[in-house]
Amino acid sequence: MILKTTIAAIALALSAGASAQTRGVTDKEIVLGLITDMSGPIVNYGKESRNGMTMAVEEINARGGVQGRKLRVVVEDNGYEPKRAVLAAQKLVTQDGVFAIIGHLGTAPNMATLPFLVQSKVFNFMPQSAARDMYEPASPYKIALGPSNFLMSTTIMDYFFKQKPYQRVGALYQDDDYGRESVEGVQAYLKTRNMTLVEKVSYKRGATDFSSQMARLKAANCDLVFNASTMREYIASVQEARKIGFNPVFAGTSANYAHQVPLLGGKAMEGLHAAAFIMLPYADDANPAVRQWAAAYKKRFNEDPGVYSMFSYYAYTTFATIADKAGRNLSAESFNAAMESTKLPQDALGNPGFNVSASNRLSNDRIRIMKVAGDKWIPASDLLPPPKMN
Repeated sequence: MILKTTIAAIALALSAGASAQTRGVTDKEIVLGLITDMSGPIVNYGKESRNGMTMAVEEINARGGVQGRKLRVVVEDNGYEPKRAVLAAQKLVTQDGVFAIIGHLGTAPNMATLPFLVQSKVFNFMPQSAARDMYEPASPYKIALGPSNFLMSTTIMDYFFKQKPYQRVGALYQDDDYGRESVEGVQAYLKTRNMTLVEKVSYKRGATDFSSQMARLKAANCDLVFNASTMREYIASVQEARKIGFNPVFAGTSANYAHQVPLLGGKAMEGLHAAAFIMLPYADDANPAVRQWAAAYKKRFNEDPGVYSMFSYYAYTTFATIADKAGRNLSAESFNAAMESTKLPQDALGNPGFNVSASNRLSNDRIRIMKVAGDKWIPASDLLPPPKMN
């Protein structure tokens, strides 16, 4: 209660003084914020998101910036912890005076900071989270790229049930907003088929031992296991399953779609599934623009890019495009007007188009199902719309 009261007080003070000058905008620069995991359980994703941002900003500034203003990004570490994320957001808004926070990594951290950002009238632009709250209820300060965990889960389940009439569905999920919302989507879809989960097991963020969870799912004789985890936990849980001779179909979310899964997990990962709306930028991709981008990324950071590299790069380049359309007199109002009047097509790298309105703050609701084959992910489907459910 004290934390919520403090956040509300800070937000009120900030919004009261915001009209005098646009926060985060000077004659020479636009100040932005990135909150990501640089020390916690998804630090690999955090490093990718920071690198993707760095590459985008360097390119934008090398071209002269946005309407003559250079972008400056202040990076804060949330450690994938909601309380640290709130402190980071407060610092970025009250001390650094950012215009927007772009590409904030993690559902639980985003859920914790979102009320403060909306109250403070600071854009939460393309967060790396698939929570419904990132775009519902609609707010001028919410802009989401990918479908919610709930919506994504229904699409994933619909794909698998169109392949085979599974009989015993189980779920492993992270015990937080991301995991719970994902499982709610699974349960809602199963209800349309007069089915329920035969087993549902959870784990705490950062867990490394999945022996009890896999034993329970095996005992329930699951033929399809929905896995709402993140990269490290997906690998560890599936490795445990293989170890005890438990080999159902594993269906993961977009949080499981990372190039490290087949590389670090080895042969045990063969045949795993995940979801994607931003594609992994492989060095040997069929698209020459992606190959060129991946080569430039590796030259800059001495490592291969991941999906969060591309996500962050796309978020910052999209922000710059819209801010440029807003003109030299950049403000929250002009930026929002530019967003709602701009429709961007799919870009040369294969990233989705951009199209929001005052009532719809989600730009894209479709996903692909991806599958591990050898040391890579390959598409198992085209872009899929969410199923119609009564």
